[in-house]
Amino acid sequence: MPENKDKIVSFRVSEDTFETLSRIGDERDASLSEIFREYVDMLVKHDGAVELVHEGRGGGDDEEFPPKVEVPRQVLREQERLELENEHLREQLEEHKEYINSLKDSLESEDDVEHVMLGNVDAEYR
Repeated sequence: MPENKDKIVSFRVSEDTFETLSRIGDERDASLSEIFREYVDMLVKHDGAVELVHEGRGGGDDEEFPPKVEVPRQVLREQERLELENEHLREQLEEHKEYINSLKDSLESEDDVEHVMLGNVDAEYR
């Protein structure tokens, strides 16, 4: 049976819409993800035939698309630092995997080497 993998859907909303959605989520004691999953399930269930109850603001010619947001330099630096750290950790993980594989290979190639059990040696000298 094929494995059912969840997919991520992402989109942008205006700040006012986001605040409204957050308020709705608080009122329903639900996360925004739960609200959107419920909406998508309803949309799929009705084959896209979902009635628009309230049309939000937007769509005007004076609005810029995609919207541009100024991100503080500190946030960008932190993002870059985290990406570099992530890359470094992936490299370290790869090095450790290579080391473990080399140890396994050396163990496999030592089939004809005599191994001495320390417990047996200790018993011989008693």
